[in-house]
Amino acid sequence: MTQTALQIDPATSVVLIEDFQQRIITNVASEPEAVVRNAARVLEGARGAGIPVIYVVHRGGPFAEYAPDVELHDGVAPAEGERVITKTKPGPFSTTSLDVDLRMMGKDTLIIMGVATSGCVLSTVRWAVDVNYSFIVVSDACSDADPEVHRVLTEKVYPRQGTVVSTDEFLAAI
Repeated sequence: MTQTALQIDPATSVVLIEDFQQRIITNVASEPEAVVRNAARVLEGARGAGIPVIYVVHRGGPFAEYAPDVELHDGVAPAEGERVITKTKPGPFSTTSLDVDLRMMGKDTLIIMGVATSGCVLSTVRWAVDVNYSFIVVSDACSDADPEVHRVLTEKVYPRQGTVVSTDEFLAAI
């Protein structure tokens, strides 16, 4: 069986970068430096290709109170004009206007990066499928406290309903 090359349409795609906050990366990412480096590469490529970027930050539960370490990691800071939305639950759809915003933008393909693979990424994938978005998870621009959980999700669960690629594969496709 021949596999078709991944094609990404900037007109219908958007990058969601979720929970890349300093405390979450420090406490949850199994390889913090690598996930930040890969996410930064995806952001640079997406911006260059004209794909909009939306940041999702968690401000509920232990992140409700302001502290410097709940801010976005400097390695993946938003560019001027990029949206930052705030959620209070693991997924970005239930406590934000993300779905309405994406539909108004004409976006139906989500390029997802996040910490944690078993938290915000899983919630986003499940909700996205339920409301008819296509998705691409950039596996090495996601991380989880449990590398085995990350592996199972990115190799066995997510590919059943969407696309999973590496940073290099994503960059080659744009």
